[in-house]
Amino acid sequence: MKNRIVRGVAGIFILISLLLAIYVNQNWLWFTAFVGANLMQSSITKWCLMDTILEKLEVKD
Repeated sequence: MKNRIVRGVAGIFILISLLLAIYVNQNWLWFTAFVGANLMQSSITKWCLMDTILEKLEVKD
C-alpha cells in the first residue's frame, strides 16, 4: 500500500510540475528534476521521506 501511495504522489507531483512549467513558468521543471532525483536517491539508499511520513501516519504496508 505504501509503495503505491509513494509512486502515486511522485507521479502527481511530476504531472503538476510539468503543467505549471507549460502554463506558468519554465522554472517549475526544477521541481520535476527534484522529484526525479529523490526517486533515484531512494532507489540507491532505500530511504524515502514520504515512506517515513506514511509510517508516522500509520499507513500499513
